[in-house]
Amino acid sequence: MRVLGIETSCDETGVAIYDDVQGLIAERLYSQISLHKEYGGVVPELASRDHVRKLLPLIDEVLKDANCQPSDIDGIAYTAGPGLMGALMVGASTAQSLSMVWGIPAVPVHHMEGHLLAPLLEDHPPAFPLVALLVSGGHTQLVYVETMGSYRLLGESLDDAAGEAFDKTAKMMGLSYPGGPAIAALAASGDDARFDFPRPMVNRPGLDFSFSGLKTFTLNTFEGLDGSATDQDKADIAACFQRAVVETLAIKCRRALKETQCKRLLIAGGVSANTALRAVLEKEVGKVNGELLYARPALCTDNGAMIAYAGLQRLKAGQTAELDVQVRPRWPLDTLPTLA
Repeated sequence: MRVLGIETSCDETGVAIYDDVQGLIAERLYSQISLHKEYGGVVPELASRDHVRKLLPLIDEVLKDANCQPSDIDGIAYTAGPGLMGALMVGASTAQSLSMVWGIPAVPVHHMEGHLLAPLLEDHPPAFPLVALLVSGGHTQLVYVETMGSYRLLGESLDDAAGEAFDKTAKMMGLSYPGGPAIAALAASGDDARFDFPRPMVNRPGLDFSFSGLKTFTLNTFEGLDGSATDQDKADIAACFQRAVVETLAIKCRRALKETQCKRLLIAGGVSANTALRAVLEKEVGKVNGELLYARPALCTDNGAMIAYAGLQRLKAGQTAELDVQVRPRWPLDTLPTLA
């Protein structure tokens, strides 16, 4: 089976073709970073308009790269949520239209399931069961994955997601967008022990997260320098902030592994590319002789390949889209139908 995947949930237009025998045979990605950079964050209306401009040309390019005709495609997978309503509608309506014109099924895909399954695109895919830490701009979740398609939510952020906290912290410090890479780059030259940043909610039971207070603490620390912050001050604040986020995530992951008696920890989503996070979690799983699993950096951010792969699994299970175009800006991962 050969599936065309379409990703338009936020500020990246991703298209890919995945074959269940040959694997990933073509992919293209267009990032809107330069479009949103001057605003310091994603402007939903601009994002939607740019998806309209870029999506069909990217589909043509991917088909050409794969040396495919529409008749060679067996199904279309598209991100139906979570995400920005307008951006999701662009991908969903395009996919449904092509589905009808080409006479092939379409299937809606959950964006975070796409991230969760991205490591399965690697040469040595992980085995189940496992605990997954999903960390992106919009989500921070711990999920117990019994098998592909069977998910139990263990904990999630009660306010800002980790990636969102990175972006907002970078903006308040006058750093460039996107904030995650900017903070990580600055932190590399900083002293992560200079300031005593809190580790939110680690003294409470449970596996939920909260990063809004940490963001406020960072702002107060920055403003406490009375507008005279040097480049080194900024680097130290970035390093302390990053360390606080990473250690908070690590503490919760340790609890989740203990609670589920799992030794496999999978991390996925844009923040999973953070090298400091990977290094700390490697140490955590090492304490239990466990295994840390993640995708290559190109598959951590939003992309069409993960949607094509997740959609292929859903199509194989006989799941397809309804005739009307439906998207879900909010969509709990644990409400997905199981895969046979």
